[in-house]
Amino acid sequence: MAKKGTARAARTQLADVPQQLAALASMSVPDLAAKYLELYGEPTRSRNRDYLKKRLAFRIQELAEGGLSTRAVARISELGDRLPERWRMRQVEETKPSAPPPSGPVDVRAPAAEGRDARLPPPGTVLTRVFKGAQHRVTVREDGIEFEGQLHRSLSSVAKLITGTAWNGFTFFGLRAGGSKAVKS
Repeated sequence: MAKKGTARAARTQLADVPQQLAALASMSVPDLAAKYLELYGEPTRSRNRDYLKKRLAFRIQELAEGGLSTRAVARISELGDRLPERWRMRQVEETKPSAPPPSGPVDVRAPAAEGRDARLPPPGTVLTRVFKGAQHRVTVREDGIEFEGQLHRSLSSVAKLITGTAWNGFTFFGLRAGGSKAVKS
């Protein structure tokens, strides 16, 4: 009997979603902020009407139909430091260790393999690109990209040095479909 009541409540909530979404269109910014507080449990810093309507519409649908799949949450966890700041803070709060981390000497040099972009070719690979008649060679290292004897954090920073404008490094060096042809050795 309890399952029927739960299922009925869920169907009612799902049926109510279009009405709740339509109601957002006529709400004032203070009303949207109050609704945000109600649905998210924290006040919003934004007073942008369109932004609040989008966030609230997403949250209403999320609460009615369910959030992210377990596969999506697992993938987000894999991304680690590349996560948006708010998501990282929420994850840290949920998984705070009960005991403090051990104290002692800490090696500030993290293993390069963990922080290394998986899209990069193996260390030691030399990428060659001809740009405006000049040949440019970069060497992929474990800890970055070497160009003209200097170590750089990314292919994009090297591409910007070469061209003078912002480029996607993977596209510039031909590592992404649609990019120029780079010679790998």
